[in-house]
Amino acid sequence: MPVVMRKSLPLLAIALCCASACSDRSGTASIGNNAEAVADALERKANDLDAMAETTANDSTAAMLEGAADNLEDQADNLRDMAEDGAKAR
Repeated sequence: MPVVMRKSLPLLAIALCCASACSDRSGTASIGNNAEAVADALERKANDLDAMAETTANDSTAAMLEGAADNLEDQADNLRDMAEDGAKAR
C-alpha cells in the first residue's frame, strides 16, 4: 500500500467526522454512522491486506502487508473511539 494512501485514510476519516460535527445536535447519530462506515471500510481493507500476506511467497512482502493491515485496524479502532468520545461529549 503506498505511503500516501496510508496517510490519507485517517485524514479522510477525520474530515468526515469534522464535517459531520459542524452540523447541529441532530447530526450526532450521523457522526457515529459515518465513523462506523469509514472504520468498517478500513477493516475490510485490512482483511484484504491480510489475505494478500497469506498468499505471497515473499516473507518481507508478507510482513509489510501485515504491518499495513495492523495500521489500518488501529486506525479503525481509533476512529470508533473518537466518534464514541464525541457522542459522549454532546
